[in-house]
Amino acid sequence: MNTQHYDVIVVGGGILGMAHAWAAARRKLSVAVLERSHQAQGATIRNFGQVLVTGQAPGIMMDLARQSRSLWLDLAAQAGFHVRSNGSLVLARNHLELELLEDFAQGRAQDEGVACQMLSGKELAGLFDGRLGHHHGALQGLDDLQIYSRDALPAITSSLQAMGVDVYTQAHVHYAQEGQVQSSVGNFTANSIFVCPGHDYSSLHRELLDTVQPSVTRLQMLKVRAQDSGWALDRPLLTGLSCLHYGAFSDLPLADTLREHVQQRHGVLLDQGIHLLISPTPQGDLIIGDSHDYGQQASPFNQEDTDQYLLDLAQTVLGCPVQVLQRWQGVYGAKGPAPFSVLQADGSTHVTVMHTGLGMTTGLAIGERNIAARYD
Repeated sequence: MNTQHYDVIVVGGGILGMAHAWAAARRKLSVAVLERSHQAQGATIRNFGQVLVTGQAPGIMMDLARQSRSLWLDLAAQAGFHVRSNGSLVLARNHLELELLEDFAQGRAQDEGVACQMLSGKELAGLFDGRLGHHHGALQGLDDLQIYSRDALPAITSSLQAMGVDVYTQAHVHYAQEGQVQSSVGNFTANSIFVCPGHDYSSLHRELLDTVQPSVTRLQMLKVRAQDSGWALDRPLLTGLSCLHYGAFSDLPLADTLREHVQQRHGVLLDQGIHLLISPTPQGDLIIGDSHDYGQQASPFNQEDTDQYLLDLAQTVLGCPVQVLQRWQGVYGAKGPAPFSVLQADGSTHVTVMHTGLGMTTGLAIGERNIAARYD
């Protein structure tokens, strides 16, 4: 059994944990990561991989997204995984969605220095051989990235190991505080411990986590293939429905008008928290979703009608049928007192959890800031 000492021990091998480990390793600290699975199987690999700078609310979330964007580009260059850096498109399916996007572009985006531009219906029709020409226009987010996290996480893990980070897998940690870590792979000591448990709120520091009343949301997601051999998507797509979900748009006055419009005509979309996201994979397939089912734990049972709503929306946006290749659930932290919490268990132990599905967008910066606060 191991009795090794490290400057930093990170519990949790998802992107938030790896962000802390990378930030510590760059400072030449000795680092270990303890992950309960062979490789993290939570939100990190079940997502769209979107680093959506354009969609973040002004303030801390926008700051974190911008910092994370720069860190993602550095990490991709170091670890050698695929990253798309040609932005995103938020499509306007009707005049209300177009007015909301124009209001954002002419107001908040300019006030906050958001790198974006509006595309007219004619300009949009000039992209992708006219396949999106049935939309009224689009907001083009110029700083947004997209990573295929299923490939990125193994590459990141290997890159950190090459930096000297020790990664212990299938390591169940049952004690992590006061400089002591006890696990199924051995007992360790550390100057600092950073616990990044994902949506596991009971294994470690349960009483501390109870103070932020954490819950989860279950998302239904699919990987599909467009049944149009010429349809090669090269950036993420969203629609005006996403403006009701993301903080950059959701508090704008016209968002209430759009929300009422959707409620009157397609209330089930709001009831199930559905807003369409489409992300291309490096292989040319498409990840689509998502829905939101909130609770204290995720139900294991998907609803077929939810998948069908998502498929119908995707086929309307893409203008062609799609073939389903995979279905799965994403389970994320939700509905805390803020988008994320950094809790101090003791003088050397911090617990960090997300309360939104924005770990890919902000996680690298959160890890960087936590390590910087401790060591810089």
